[in-house]
Amino acid sequence: MNTQQQPDEKTIEAVGKVTEALETVERARGHLYSFHQLTGSADLELGRAVELLAEAGHHEEAERLRTELVGRNVLPGRWTFQVVEDYDAEYYAAFRELEQGVRDRLTGGRRHLAEAAMKEDRRTHGREHHEATPADLQG
Repeated sequence: MNTQQQPDEKTIEAVGKVTEALETVERARGHLYSFHQLTGSADLELGRAVELLAEAGHHEEAERLRTELVGRNVLPGRWTFQVVEDYDAEYYAAFRELEQGVRDRLTGGRRHLAEAAMKEDRRTHGREHHEATPADLQG
């Protein structure tokens, strides 16, 4: 597509939805990293609890937790870092690449066209703090 040509409203809406879906995937990825870090922290805390149980003389309980839960896979064959790596490689990377391709072909790579139009419609032209872009700031 010619990057000087403005896409039609349906195209802008459709591409915007693809980008919005990617933004949701970005949020999901953040939660996945939280899951990874929280699970790792829990495993370390559990390790400390096992030590305390053993020091308190509860060797059977400590041993059961140590052998059955400390360092356990969260999914078959996977710790959380492997879940994150697989998500990044198999889903996230493909989603980003395909979203970029749609934008490149249909909007000349431009993002947030609907939001830019909304901003232009809602801002007060000529008013401080209502500039269209950072380049429009009066210095």
